[in-house]
Amino acid sequence: MGNLLGGLVFGAIGFVAFMYGKRQARVKRLAIGVVLMVYPYFVANTPALYAIGILLTASLFVVRD
Repeated sequence: MGNLLGGLVFGAIGFVAFMYGKRQARVKRLAIGVVLMVYPYFVANTPALYAIGILLTASLFVVRD
């Protein structure tokens, strides 16, 4: 259940980042958004899913174009 919820939350954050990056023509945010949407399909370990998701979400605020 935790894996499903994490995938849904980080996928939604990734979708918003993807749309923002697409509209603003910011390639780094667009790429991070795509990675946030796709990586839950490949990570089965729930703590690793949350750790990677938190790091990628934090990188949205740290990375500048």
